[in-house]
Amino acid sequence: MLKELDFYSQIAFILVLIGGILWGLVGLFNLYLITAILGDLLGRLIYIIIGLGAGWLCYHVYLEKMKKA
Repeated sequence: MLKELDFYSQIAFILVLIGGILWGLVGLFNLYLITAILGDLLGRLIYIIIGLGAGWLCYHVYLEKMKKA
C-alpha cells in the first residue's frame, strides 16, 4: 500500500502511524513521550506536524474517492 502513495503521502502515513502509537501511550499510560523527550514547545510542534500529516491523508483519501465516483 505504501508504494502506491506519492512521497508526501508516504511521509504523512508514517507520521500518522507514529501519532497513533503516541496517542496509544497517552491513553494507556498517560505518557506524553514527545513532550517528555523534547520539551513542551518542541513537543507541541511535533504534534502539529503529525496533525498536518493526518489532514494530508484525509485530503488524499477524499481525492481518491472523487476519482472513483
